[in-house]
Amino acid sequence: MNLAKVSSNGQITVPLEVRRALDLKPGDKILFIQNEMGQITIANASAQATYKAQSAFVGVAEKMGVENEDDVQALVNEVRYGK
Repeated sequence: MNLAKVSSNGQITVPLEVRRALDLKPGDKILFIQNEMGQITIANASAQATYKAQSAFVGVAEKMGVENEDDVQALVNEVRYGK
């Protein structure tokens, strides 16, 4: 367990172990998530956005018939050049 002290400005220093676990870098944003029981967890906001986007695209490639890199390039060309 790690402990952090809240300053008079409402700031905290995220402990090194937590920064490592969340892969936080200077300038990263932290997301605070409250569950139904009122407990709050923190997450790397960039990672959460990536996971959410990846989840939204699950199965899309298969539905579009994209199976390999050549299919991806053909799709890009179609969008860019109408070919």
